[in-house]
Amino acid sequence: MSTATTVTPGKENRISSVRFMAFVGMFSAIAAVLMFIEMPIPFIAPPFYKLDLSEVPVLVGTFALGPVGGIFIEIIKILIHLLIKGTSTAYVGELGNLVVGMALFLPAGLIYKKVKTRKGALIGLITGSVVMILAGSLMNAYVLLPMYAAAFGGMEGILAFGTEIHASVNSVASFVALCVAPFNLVKAIITSILTLLLYKRISVLIKGQH
Repeated sequence: MSTATTVTPGKENRISSVRFMAFVGMFSAIAAVLMFIEMPIPFIAPPFYKLDLSEVPVLVGTFALGPVGGIFIEIIKILIHLLIKGTSTAYVGELGNLVVGMALFLPAGLIYKKVKTRKGALIGLITGSVVMILAGSLMNAYVLLPMYAAAFGGMEGILAFGTEIHASVNSVASFVALCVAPFNLVKAIITSILTLLLYKRISVLIKGQH
């Protein structure tokens, strides 16, 4: 004789909340570790712009848990990094990482939430990449570069780094167009490709969530 097991709505919600927090913690930890692995991109941007792959688990988590989950993962990732390593950029790098990361995963996550297919993921990643490049360019031109210049000796030194890579760099606008935008384009392409390669595992995770 078998007995049916029932799960009350309240208990089901508690289980879902625990699972949500567990996944947020897992993705945040992976992202924080990847944030420590930084590499410059020679011939594209000055050495203080460094590429890391921490947005890959953020995107995976966003597709699995939704945009709210992605926000939690991104913020916790940066907090872990600050607690362990601190900042070497007067918090400018961490602020840029937060803004640029959110510009990528929020549009991608919102589109994927509506169209949960590989095509939806691809459209979301392309849209997020475009938004990230635009937001990153504006943020650098009007917020991050002035903040960095104020903390580290003026804008002339920053532009000099850009001129070493591109002789045409002679202003903030040209620095952003020739250094910042290409850097974010490379970052968006690499991050998107790696996320798509993990798509099947993402879909399995999503099915487990439901």
